[in-house]
Amino acid sequence: MVIAFAVRHEGERFDSPDMALPFGQDALIEAVADANRNVIVVLETGNPVAMPWHDKVRAIVQAWFPGQAGAQAIAEVLAGDISPSGRLPITFPVDVEQTPHPALPGADVELGTPIQVHYHEGAEVGYRWFARSGRQPLFNFGHGLSYTNFAYGDLHVSGGETVSVTFTVTNTGSRDGDDVPQVYLTEAAGERRMRLLGFERVSLRPGESARISLTADPRLLARFQSSSGHWRIEAGAYCVALGRSASELALCVETTLVAREFGR
Repeated sequence: MVIAFAVRHEGERFDSPDMALPFGQDALIEAVADANRNVIVVLETGNPVAMPWHDKVRAIVQAWFPGQAGAQAIAEVLAGDISPSGRLPITFPVDVEQTPHPALPGADVELGTPIQVHYHEGAEVGYRWFARSGRQPLFNFGHGLSYTNFAYGDLHVSGGETVSVTFTVTNTGSRDGDDVPQVYLTEAAGERRMRLLGFERVSLRPGESARISLTADPRLLARFQSSSGHWRIEAGAYCVALGRSASELALCVETTLVAREFGR
């Protein structure tokens, strides 16, 4: 087995012009994967990177910038002493062309030169951009694997002035583990709209279940009205989904909200 560590140094004050791993690391991983079927790639990066080799390796561990205890943590996960339970806080595109701004604004001027950037995607950023555009990323927001499995059931959603959700999570595998079930808004009063409404981390032994309750911040269900400086929820049907990531939704229930306008 080969464990390949790939790094990409990043910092403040500048943006990355692309998603490639530097120093020829993609070619190195490709060559190793061609010679050995059992390759694990550990990524120590601060942002998503392109992975042209992702279908040639057995596993990918996103370790971020792990700090001084990172070596022990990574070793415990790879050895199976600890069941991984992290979830991606950002979307990993296939490549930079999938993003709203493939070309880095201001890349062709001297650092510090004032520039104008038009954010045509508006509030539809991250996983919301991919939901709106219909593009399928490499790994979606909220994605994460484990050494055990979890099942969701008994989803109940109530409406009114906001959305309240209750559901059951069960560890159906043979290992102790943590799950992070996520609740999303997928449709609002006839408008297709993707919003994370809440999530909860739960630790479960094999066969154990837990009942989870979440209540959404009303602003996540509303649109901000710049003319009045208030948030507004339109009356109508709202679809709420429970899933493992922004693209892996297991259960969906419709509820009804009343019209309301409110401040902060």
